Amino acid sequence: MASSCKSLILLQLFSIVLFFSQTHLLVTAAKDSGQANTNFVKTKCKITTYPSLCLKTLIPYASSVNANSTKLCKEALNVATKGARDASTIVLNLKKQKGIKRYEAAAIKDCIEDVKDAVYELKRAVDAMGHLGDKDKAFQLANAKTYASAAITDADSCTGGLTDQGKVNPKVMDAINRSMAVVIKLSSIALSLINHI
Repeated sequence: MASSCKSLILLQLFSIVLFFSQTHLLVTAAKDSGQANTNFVKTKCKITTYPSLCLKTLIPYASSVNANSTKLCKEALNVATKGARDASTIVLNLKKQKGIKRYEAAAIKDCIEDVKDAVYELKRAVDAMGHLGDKDKAFQLANAKTYASAAITDADSCTGGLTDQGKVNPKVMDAINRSMAVVIKLSSIALSLINHI
């Protein structure tokens, strides 16, 4: 009886040791996988036009991207879309401010349309990236590039339209320029990543 009791205790101890060693291996593997995913994003961000902004915005998605270039491009486009939506809100709020002149309101209205177009183009780019598994992969990839590039043009048109007005309040102009710069940079990052698939 004492012998079987010792055997049972030894078996339980062995099971516990085995459990902890397997858990340690799983944790180590997860850390290694996480580091590999992070390194993948770091490497990809180096080829973009704004590597530090790329890292800042895309490192949080490293594990979900799982070292997949297409997924990384889609996340970059989603980040750019969110940036464009945020910029749209900023510009819309500027239009509602007291003291905005009629010509400023007209320029801001045009800018809002440009930013809405940028959001639309970025959504289309995400959709095109979702069809890369189709027979027309090259066509879909070209579409994604075109849409991302169009988003950059839309944001640039917004700031250009304000400059053309000439008399827009400098504070309003600065707020819009800063928000459009974010849209342009985030869209450029996405485009750089798409160009390197």
